[in-house]
Order: sequence, then structure tokens, then C-alpha cells
Amino acid sequence: MCGINGIVSKISDKEKLIKKMNDRIIHRGPNAEGKFVSGNVALGQRRLSIIDIGGGNQPIYNEDKSILVMFNGEIYNYQELKEKLGNHEFKTNSDTEVLVHGYEEWGYDLLNKLRGMFAFCIYDKNKDELFIARDHFGIKPLYYYQNDDGFLFSSEIKSFLEIPFFRKELNKEMLGAYLTFSFTPGKETFFKDVYKLEPGHYMIFSTKTMEKKIVQYFTLSFSKTDKSYEEMVNEISQVMHDSVEHHLISDVEVGSFLSSGIDSSYLVSMARPDKTYTVGYENRRYSEIDYAKDLTDRLGITNISSKISKEEYMQALDDVYYHMDEPTTDACSIAVYFLSKLASQDVRVVLSGEGADEFFGGYNSYDDHPYTKAPLFLRRIVAGICKILPKNRYTRYLIRRGKSLEESYVSINRNFYDDELQDVLKFRDYLPNKEIVRDTYLEYKNESDLNKKLAIDIRYWLSDNILLIVDKMTMAFSIESRVPFTDVEVFKVASSLLPSYKIRDKRTKASLRDAAKRDIPNESYNKKKLGFPVPIREWIREDDFYNEIKRAFSLDIASELFNQDYIMKLLDEHKSGKKDNYRKVWAIYSFLKWYEVFFIEA
Repeated sequence: MCGINGIVSKISDKEKLIKKMNDRIIHRGPNAEGKFVSGNVALGQRRLSIIDIGGGNQPIYNEDKSILVMFNGEIYNYQELKEKLGNHEFKTNSDTEVLVHGYEEWGYDLLNKLRGMFAFCIYDKNKDELFIARDHFGIKPLYYYQNDDGFLFSSEIKSFLEIPFFRKELNKEMLGAYLTFSFTPGKETFFKDVYKLEPGHYMIFSTKTMEKKIVQYFTLSFSKTDKSYEEMVNEISQVMHDSVEHHLISDVEVGSFLSSGIDSSYLVSMARPDKTYTVGYENRRYSEIDYAKDLTDRLGITNISSKISKEEYMQALDDVYYHMDEPTTDACSIAVYFLSKLASQDVRVVLSGEGADEFFGGYNSYDDHPYTKAPLFLRRIVAGICKILPKNRYTRYLIRRGKSLEESYVSINRNFYDDELQDVLKFRDYLPNKEIVRDTYLEYKNESDLNKKLAIDIRYWLSDNILLIVDKMTMAFSIESRVPFTDVEVFKVASSLLPSYKIRDKRTKASLRDAAKRDIPNESYNKKKLGFPVPIREWIREDDFYNEIKRAFSLDIASELFNQDYIMKLLDEHKSGKKDNYRKVWAIYSFLKWYEVFFIEA
């Protein structure tokens, strides 16, 4: 795991500037630094040494040094690829080197042969071309920026702050999407003109003409197996054991995060790492420590746990949002921050369970209520009546279900609705939510409603939120997270499952649970989804947390962007117990705290 940076520009002092960019992300790679500067190109890398600790420093070149690579990630099938590239001279034992020789052998088609997590830049001097790529599901982040003075790319947006021609501006048009989705979906970010290279895409950038071309090399696709349920359970078991085996390849110790649910419990039961890590809270309703300890006791391995206090949580917020680069309403980001801090005392690599819910159908809302089976025209009539009634969780549910899936579903964790955005925001020129998901729905228009939801959540919720949180929070403490569920071979199996194999007998991700049952020695395989719960709902009602949020709601930027009377009403209703507004309050507060970190305190 590492971080990469790049500059293509005629500006002077690129040697110093690429060094500054590297220093900004030193947390991603404290073990070594790599730089390449020639002409108008400067490339940088910070390395966290995991494979070939002594010999894998970057850049790594081909035989005649006409091609070089800067790489962030892991290629889990690098040993198999190395055998296929036997006609090339390998000077290291690192997985990085297969990228250089693989590019020589297969060109851009290299990407279709990789199994792993990656963001890399290959510089082909003969073509005056950068080949920049991001992995299939977006496990590794990659951002880019371009104006008349030059082109930048980096693993983290904060590196751009070191460059004189980078103009830091708020992209307020993303605020509506953020409040709706609970994160920033799609390729745009909260920094104007800063974009994500989307998952499963690569970019060809000419260092001469400064022109770029972006190409999609991987598409999510679903098929329908003709195998029986039991046969597919066997396939899931086989591919998961194979994935875990590949994700354990390392020259350093591998630990694992552990919650109380099936995903991390399954990984731990297969991998049997020496050390696992869990965080919890004094409020036992939100703590998973006892469940984790039960599993590790049965497996005969160690569980190291820590309880997070409200005061520690509040104190960590500035650091969390600095490392995240963008706001998220997902309170588990802070939990993962503390998990990473705990694990970093012992290990450099941890396994984590992201991807299981999105691949195998794990969220409770995937099991549709019988009401959704009623004809749409009848549900539209009911919704029309509810629109004139007082709004509460029930009327909003009926209004939402009075629309087609394409009209209503944008994320598993939708927060604000369109009519609420008009109340909370002072401006109207925010990006329409339907525009963001429209192309995805068109692409999967012939799929089942469940597969449509999975496509939306893999593309946005998983890639733009969950995986980003795990990457940024682990990297904040210089450890590498590996996600064996989010694997191309695992997806091949999961994407062929019939909807009835995913949701079965009122159980979510049923076939995965039945596969996991073979390995997990307690009842975790059957436990409902929790996902590192956090007691923010209760904390907001306490004076210190309430007053801190009230302070943020009074900032000038809050007055500029939000209807302050409305957002204070949300906060006060929650504190008094009149309404449960914590998710809405937390979304607004998280944005304002992030804004303070990058635009006020920076």
C-alpha cells in the first residue's frame, strides 16, 4: 500500500513540488520515497513496504528504462503473471514489476489480467504518454485536476494543495447529492475541477499535447446460473477460501478487523490471523466487543479491543476529515479510524469485510416489503394522498414506494429527500440526483429490481463511500486494508446468483451465510447487519456535543449555504426527543467540520 502523485506542467521547481506532494501523503508510505523528474513530467510515490521489503522501491523500470511505474496497491496474482512473463528480466520480487513487463507484453489489456487493488501510473517515454488506471471496484482512490497551467493526479486530494497552479474552490453544486446519498457520488468531488478516475477505468494522458482520454475497461454484469442453490453455496465457499488465500500473501504479519457480523467473522474464521481488532463503546447496545471475543475464543486466536469515549470521538473529527479529503455522513468512518489506530500498534496489514453486502445482497432493505408488490398505479394514488398529509417515517415510506425504483432509489443509506433539500439549502443549482444514477439505471434496465439496487450500490455506495473510508482511515495510520470480498473472482460467482439465492426465507445474503456456516464456529453467520454502530443518536442530545454542533451551524458558511433556522430546528427537535433527526443533523455537521478543516483552518 502506498500513495502516488504526478505533475505534468512547464512550471519550474517540479522536483521540490513533487517532494511536497509526497510529504503531504507520507502517512500512506512511511518506509520509502520515490521520485522521477524529466522535462515537464514529475512523478512521486510514498511506499509502505509489504512485499519484497528490501527490493521493491519505486519507480520500477523495464529493461531499457524506457517505461517506468508508480504504483499503489497489491496485485494478488502477481506470481502467476510473473510465470507468464518469463521472457522478461525481473530485477525484484515485488508485485509492482509485473505491471511494467505486463504493459510491455499486453499493453492496456494488462488490466484485464490483474487480480488486486490498484491505482498506478505507467510512463511510456517512447509514446510521451501516461497510462493511469484504477482497479475494478475502486478499492484504491485516484484523483486528477487540470487547468491551463498543468495536470495533476494523486491518491489524495490534499496533495494538490501544494501546487501553485491548483485553485482551491468549493464545488457547492455537490451539496445536494451529498445530503441525499450521504457521501459524494460519481466522479465529481467537493473541490471544483477535481475528479475521481472512476472504478474500472483508465486514462491515457499525452505529456506533449496535454490531452486525455478515459476508457472503461471493466463493466459490472449479471448472469443467471443454472446451478442449484447448494451447488452455488459450494462455489461461494471455494472462491472465498481462494480469495482469502490470495489476500494473505505478504512479507509482513496480517491481522484482521472484527465486528460481530458474518462478513468479518467469516474472513477471520478462514484466515485465522494471530491478531484481530474490535472497537466498542460503554453503551453495550452499540458495542460488538463481547461478540468478537466469543468468536476468537472459539478459534483460539487473540482479540484486541478498545472502547471509544464520546470525548475521544469528538477530538478525532478534525483528523478524520483531513484524511478523508471529503465529508461523509457515515459515522462508522470514525470507528474505522480508531480501529486502524489500534491495529497499527501491531501490524501493517489488516483484512476487512467490505463488499459482501453489495455483492451478495446483504442489506435489510433488499428484502422488499410485500407492499412493493402492489401495482405501481395503486401505489402512486396512495403516495399522492400522503403528499398532503403530515410527513413522518410512514408517509414518507408510502410516498417513496409510490415511485418506480428508478425514481426513488439512489443509495442504500439515502438521507434527505428532494423536497427536504429545498427546505435545507439556500440555493437551487445543485446537481440533480436522478442525473447521477440515470446512466446506471439505463445500463441495467433489463435486470431484476434487486440487481438494479446492487449495481447502484456497488457503483456508488461501495466505491465512493465504504471503500474510500477504509482506505483513508487505515492509511491515516500507515496500515494496509485488504478486502477479500471485493475481488474480481468473488464477483464472478456473486453476480451469477439468482435473486432467490441472495434473499431467501427472509434472510439477506442467504447463500453467503450458508457458505460461511461451514467455517464460523458460532452463530455470527446468522446475525443481522450492524456495521460498526456508533451512539451518535444519543451523544447529540448531550450538552457538549449539542453545543459543538450548534457552533458549527452558526458559521458564516452555514449562513451562506443553509437555511439556518431550518437546520437549528432539526437539531433542537432531536435534542428534545421530539424527532429522530440525528442522520440529517450529522450530515450537515460533517460537511461544516470538513469545510472548516480545508477552507477555514487550512
